[in-house]
Amino acid sequence: MNRTTTKAKKHYSAGFILAVTAVIAIIFVALVFAIISMSGLRYIKIETEDDGYVKFFGRADTNGDPYKGRLYISDGTTGEVDMESGTVRYSNGDIYEGELKNLLKHGKGTLTMEDGNVYTGEFQRDRMTGNGLFKYPNGDQYEGDMVNGVRQGYGSYSYNDGSMYVGYFENGMRVGHGTMIWADGTQYEGNFESDIMNGEGTFTFEDGSTYVGEFKDGVRHGQGTFTWANGETHTGKWVQGYANGWGTHTWPNGRRLEGMFENGKFVRTE
Repeated sequence: MNRTTTKAKKHYSAGFILAVTAVIAIIFVALVFAIISMSGLRYIKIETEDDGYVKFFGRADTNGDPYKGRLYISDGTTGEVDMESGTVRYSNGDIYEGELKNLLKHGKGTLTMEDGNVYTGEFQRDRMTGNGLFKYPNGDQYEGDMVNGVRQGYGSYSYNDGSMYVGYFENGMRVGHGTMIWADGTQYEGNFESDIMNGEGTFTFEDGSTYVGEFKDGVRHGQGTFTWANGETHTGKWVQGYANGWGTHTWPNGRRLEGMFENGKFVRTE
């Protein structure tokens, strides 16, 4: 009688199989990441101040900073990074040449925009913030302080017709003390509000005449003195650019007239 020995087959539990599969998957993923890491490829994501994000996938340098690859921005824009040439070319047509920090424009650089605007200066966390030179397609240019891409602080604005403003800005407008020099030689030095002459100031005309006093909405309004090039003066109240109210008019020969004026004309004395 032959004896046959039957060997019982091993049965593995579902839990054991899942565990082995998970280990294999982890090892595989680790190997993939190791290969990617050894090749210099990196995936980086950073959050921006406006609750957006910027992602990078590509080669990194020895410090782990982006070197060559692609940016993906939460607003849908993408960008090709090539730090060998120091450039980022964005899908909207903008080109940036300069420093990057945490995937963002940060430090000194030049941003050439698709619409023809060119900014060269300081950046902070992807924003044109700091001191810089902004050139416009029409030939105008601004040099001075910027905050989030807007003229803010002290600077000078040169117009394409030869006019120039030097002074303070707020939200892109002339605000506070400044000097405006027009191409024809006329000049205003004084206070601005909402981009217009408002408050105390001195206006010098092309022929040398001057007005020193108060302005409102760009015209003489309030107390002031107008001195003509021939030496005549008028001191008194002004309304919408004309002498209105009590005032004193003098001539170089010593003649003096004091009284009420309306729309620049003498009407009576008291």
